[in-house]
Amino acid sequence: MATSNIPEKQYAVQLVGPGKLQLNTSKEVFKPGPRQVLAQVECVGLCFSDLKLLKQFDQHPRKSEVAAGLSAAALAEMPHYVPGSKPTVPGHEVTCRIVAAGSDVKHLKVGDRCIVQTDYRDLPTAGSASAFGYNFEGALQEYVLMDERVVVDSAGERYLIPVNEEISASALALVEPWACVEDSYVNLERHAIKAGGRLLVVAEEPDVARIDSLPHEKGGKPREVLRRTSGEIASIPNESCDDIIYFGADKATIEELNDKLAARGIMNIVLGGKKIGAPVNIGVGRLHYGMTRWIGTTGSDPADSYKNIPSTGEIRPGDRVAVIGAGGPMGQMHVIRAVCAGIRGISVVGTDMDDGRLSSLDAKAQGFARANGVALRTVNTATHALTEKFSYFALMAPVPALLASSIRDSLPGAIINIFAGIPAPTKHMLDLDTYIANRCFMFGTSGSTIRDMKIVLEKVTSGRLNTNCSVDAISGMAGATQGITAVENRTLAGKIIVYPMLHQVGLIPLSELGREFPTVAAKLENGQWTRAAERELLRVARS
Repeated sequence: MATSNIPEKQYAVQLVGPGKLQLNTSKEVFKPGPRQVLAQVECVGLCFSDLKLLKQFDQHPRKSEVAAGLSAAALAEMPHYVPGSKPTVPGHEVTCRIVAAGSDVKHLKVGDRCIVQTDYRDLPTAGSASAFGYNFEGALQEYVLMDERVVVDSAGERYLIPVNEEISASALALVEPWACVEDSYVNLERHAIKAGGRLLVVAEEPDVARIDSLPHEKGGKPREVLRRTSGEIASIPNESCDDIIYFGADKATIEELNDKLAARGIMNIVLGGKKIGAPVNIGVGRLHYGMTRWIGTTGSDPADSYKNIPSTGEIRPGDRVAVIGAGGPMGQMHVIRAVCAGIRGISVVGTDMDDGRLSSLDAKAQGFARANGVALRTVNTATHALTEKFSYFALMAPVPALLASSIRDSLPGAIINIFAGIPAPTKHMLDLDTYIANRCFMFGTSGSTIRDMKIVLEKVTSGRLNTNCSVDAISGMAGATQGITAVENRTLAGKIIVYPMLHQVGLIPLSELGREFPTVAAKLENGQWTRAAERELLRVARS
């Protein structure tokens, strides 16, 4: 569109405080500065992460101030930078088009159609990373401002990923959540003591604490090795140790060491034939948001623990997979990815507590499962207890008790994928004796990378993946806040796609589309959203 057609005001959904969403029908459309671009939003998907931001607001780790990477003067030039208690615009699953650019913009141009990689990893906050739709305004508005100093990283890689014109805006917007799913399976895990890090070794008996056989990263040994007894660890700063090796089985000591573990740190418990004998209260929220890892051995050699760390979070041949919360939007993606991955000999059980959501999952996934020779079963755990054990768990709800029950129901060597982020400060009692004896590995990933986005985008562009299979409802701005409520109440089985330029369209499940827009419903294929349906919606709902 011509820049002269850009309005001064727009419709936007703003989060103004904890639990406080409002539809602003006259939010300012920011004019781009010299290093900035203005993009028109084609559509945006609603995400459970939007709900986490709604609940936590300024306590969310991605809503806090940029801690490094940009000067205060540069941030002051960005009206869309809204850390702390400032109102923000949520929404990060987006397809947009650049419609205006500042005079000094080098890497982006007017006319570019893009999807957005949400996590600005070059701009850390105190507890996470900056992100689109959090401390920078997101896409639940008609126009969104972005700064090239934010959306192009230090290596010149674009967080605004170019896309072609032939694919529906909805399918492209859903690359982002599918990429988050992808990241949880392809993220590389550390298998050795961190090079240049800080190693803490804790033991009551120094003769027991042998660390000669420890594996080290290729980059070298740790910069510092601290040796302490349990009575000497209080003075160590919290979250300051990249690797902790504890020779012992004292519950209180493990709980104290939990607080010393840095982001992306590894805790290694060497039981030496002993048992802890009681559940341990550990930081389960940091497994996802801090990407901390816990390993251990029933023996005396700490090197044995590292052998249990998988290379990635990928499903393995022969795995018995349980997707807990499989009826929701992200759970359906995990199930579909699993049955389509081409991994030999796996079986998949998807659980939920709602028959309607499970019926939706069966309708979407059973055909893929049959075509790929994968046994897929869905179970309503509200009416049928799941008594079997599994070697792979994918947890779709941020409920610490699900992590505890996964350890209880684990087969030897089980992987526990904590996909739904438990709030970062949360601690919970876990049975580490069973966890260590079964050689379990629990891990979490947060968001996705540009690489993940490109992997999924290639699948979509080549026709190997139709992300529109995830769409369950569409909306304009009139139904956007109702859509977030639907996400909270889990009343819809799939994704909700919002078209911000449609001011008066409410929330419409695809199953009810015929009543509101019969010509749009006629362009669905087997009940699924399509590019043709999207085009028809934009034609009739704008008129």
